[in-house]
Amino acid sequence: MIDPAVLSAMMTDLGQPAYRATQVYQALTRGLVTDFAAIGVLPATLRGVLAERLEALSLTPVETRTAATGEARKTVFATADGRAVEAVLMVYPRRATVCVSSQVGCSVRCAFCASGARGLVRDLTAEEMVDQVLHFARELRDVGRAVTNVVFMGMGEPFHNYDETLRACRLLNDPDGFGLGARGVSISTAGVVPALRRFTDEESQINLAVSLHAATDELRDRLVPLNRRYPLDVLLPACADYVARRRRKLFFEYVVLAGINDGDDQVKALTERLRKPLYHLNLIAYNETGGEFARPRARELAALCERLTAAGLSCTVRRSPGGEIEAACGQLAGAQASAGG
Repeated sequence: MIDPAVLSAMMTDLGQPAYRATQVYQALTRGLVTDFAAIGVLPATLRGVLAERLEALSLTPVETRTAATGEARKTVFATADGRAVEAVLMVYPRRATVCVSSQVGCSVRCAFCASGARGLVRDLTAEEMVDQVLHFARELRDVGRAVTNVVFMGMGEPFHNYDETLRACRLLNDPDGFGLGARGVSISTAGVVPALRRFTDEESQINLAVSLHAATDELRDRLVPLNRRYPLDVLLPACADYVARRRRKLFFEYVVLAGINDGDDQVKALTERLRKPLYHLNLIAYNETGGEFARPRARELAALCERLTAAGLSCTVRRSPGGEIEAACGQLAGAQASAGG
């Protein structure tokens, strides 16, 4: 996908009328074409010039794995500089959600997450993020479906790549382009407080989720090292300000690690901190990433949810399909150090 501003500048440089840029942009985002030769409304000479000067796609799909249930499909993409990045399509009866990566690797290094195992390699551009969505939009179109939701919950910390992530959101939301409603887009952060406060000032209907994973600083320091910089007494007031100013529901993601963050102390702390209007807690069973942690049993997860609900929290258990193909929450890491091997 190519930013419309780039297309507009190129058409001006080529002496082409302004509407040509719109034709190309809409062919890429609505027509979902993958090369300029397929844009039949353009003169053949212009198609040839564009093919020489631009790449229609910023990512190349190199491998796809599909879960046995068909609910999850993970694709590994190669970037132009040979890095590997992963994205996941989750298909349900009434919606189809793309989980997008915003970085190659991650610097947050949550203890249970595979994405930060190699640290941060580089940020992705907005075009690289959007191209992950367009790839799955093409696959869905072939079966009469469409992308209904996009979540920035893949590899990377979106708020460490704030400008490009928000630009990707605007491109996805553009009514002249892909046209995905803002309320169908969610960004998840581990708690980068300055960026969270900046996001609070945005004029947007995009959803926000905060990856909490522990309700006491002692445990969260261990599980989410970013907490040492932005502890809970700094993070949670920023969350409260977001809800007060935006009057939008705020989602808290909580990966449950059996015997680690599901005890009485955490239940008590969660109840004290999150029993507020427009707060909603999503419990997610830990997905195996080869570390020291264990996945809770389904009945244990349900019991934890019941305890929190009884204590007055808005709480649900969130499904995370694709564990068998390493496509579930916390498992995306890039199939290899680089797409070239």
